[in-house]
Amino acid sequence: MPPTRRQLLQSAGVISLGFATGCLGDAGGGSGSDPKETTDGSEDTTEDTPNETTTEQPEDTTDMPDDTDTPTDEPTDTDAPDASTMSLANVDSAPDIPLEPAVEVTKADATQDHPPQVEITLSNTSDEMVSAGEGRAIFFEHVTDESGELTFLPAEKDYPAEPGCWRLSEPLMVTTEYRMESFDADESRSKRVDLYGTSQGKGESGCLPAGEYRFETTIAVGNASGSDEDRTEATWGFSVTLD
Repeated sequence: MPPTRRQLLQSAGVISLGFATGCLGDAGGGSGSDPKETTDGSEDTTEDTPNETTTEQPEDTTDMPDDTDTPTDEPTDTDAPDASTMSLANVDSAPDIPLEPAVEVTKADATQDHPPQVEITLSNTSDEMVSAGEGRAIFFEHVTDESGELTFLPAEKDYPAEPGCWRLSEPLMVTTEYRMESFDADESRSKRVDLYGTSQGKGESGCLPAGEYRFETTIAVGNASGSDEDRTEATWGFSVTLD
């Protein structure tokens, strides 16, 4: 029996539905493979990036301590200056006055603890009391050498000077009063003075420059009860050598 028109239409609908289902299946398979490739590519890119960053950072960190360590090789300012040794080079003969001066080195070396030092002794050789001035200068306190490089100051006192160098960093204020010292008959009196570089000096070392230096002072001597006209003046001094 030949198929009717209705049977033909139903068969055509079944065939069309099967064709459409096959196309949809192919399209779903293609779209599923594409995301997988895209995901694989992005994972490769992510793995490369942290590897490069981790390799560069330690190199920058390693270079930084090298720069900060460089200043440790530079010399510091705390190195102690070289010490000087003082000795007497020449001493004047005793002047023709009743007060006889003498000098002796009591500390020859300049160390971190003390500068060079001398002791000045004045002895009254007469049988009566005498007065002498100026009271500080006769013991060489605040007496500067002829070149202006060095000066003697009263011992065991604090002055603005670096230990071991012993050059004054600033001028000292000294009163201009004229003092007198009295000495009994046959009395001897001693005072010690320390050697410093003056703040105005031009020593090449900046401390106590090597060389020979002369110090001298004026000693005015008279009877303690006499007038200024009765006093006798004499100049006396000595030279020191710094090595």
